[in-house]
Amino acid sequence: MAIKATFTFDEATIALLRQTAERLGKPKSQVMREAIRDYHQRIGRLGERERIRLLRVFDGMIGRIPSRPQAEADKELRSIRLARRAGGRRSARRKAR
Repeated sequence: MAIKATFTFDEATIALLRQTAERLGKPKSQVMREAIRDYHQRIGRLGERERIRLLRVFDGMIGRIPSRPQAEADKELRSIRLARRAGGRRSARRKAR
């Protein structure tokens, strides 16, 4: 079902719409529908500048990841899990009181 809508555009935008519709051989309304659909799909995606900034941050963080034997990391994880099962820091405070 098509719904008729009225929008106001400046002359430059109308000229671009006409040129695009002529070049593609499509009705202006179809060009507008496709443009809106395309714009909607891009919402939330990173722009090129933001993507590059985040990649730089990531590259900087990679160098900060400690390299150590897997056995040492597994030992630390076991220790953390045991502390969590025992109630973590809260239970240690209760016992101290």
